[in-house]
Amino acid sequence: MKNEVIVTVDLTKTYGKGDLQVHALLKTNIHIYQGDYIAIMGPSGSGKSTLMNLLGCLDKPTSGKLYIDDADVSTLSENELAKIRREKIGFIFQKYNLIPTLTAQENVALSMGFAGVGSKERLSRASGLLNSVDLSHRLNHKPSELSGGEQQRVAIARALANNPSIILADEPTGNVDTKGGNKIMDILENINNKGETVIIVTHDPDIAQRTSRILKIHDGLVSELNA
Repeated sequence: MKNEVIVTVDLTKTYGKGDLQVHALLKTNIHIYQGDYIAIMGPSGSGKSTLMNLLGCLDKPTSGKLYIDDADVSTLSENELAKIRREKIGFIFQKYNLIPTLTAQENVALSMGFAGVGSKERLSRASGLLNSVDLSHRLNHKPSELSGGEQQRVAIARALANNPSIILADEPTGNVDTKGGNKIMDILENINNKGETVIIVTHDPDIAQRTSRILKIHDGLVSELNA
């Protein structure tokens, strides 16, 4: 039996008060296991990003529970949440979120500094990670000198910098062409094949079909396709 890495119990997120309340997520109960490869699908405004932000400990629920590796993160302090984000979760954003003044290698190395890794090891590991996404020839290039697909591959390398067990990818192919998107999905599948849990938010059914589980969200309600 695989270990549960994420469990939600009646997870709910509400914005606003009174008549202006918006129920972004309604009593969501999901179980995500080590090595799962999951797509979260739904129309714009359905609650996909809200769910992703909660699973990534970037936001706190209005009510309900979220467990990561059996720890109830809904009770943790900001410092404790930051530690979980740093050690257990790797984030890949649609708009890359790279620092424009840093090279690809420096962007990947940066998050290791927050984890206390020494400078020499940071750069060495960053070089190895960029090589793993076929960017060894782009180590010293800044984001403006890279294509969209290359920037996203730098972002993937950065997400792997601290050896997280969970990868959260928000529309990782949204800003790249088809060829670049396929390359990114191949890399994510390779990461998953090594035993990492990979969760992708996408509106693209072709991308979702490449995963092993699809969670559909509509008006804050989550269901699983082919469950």
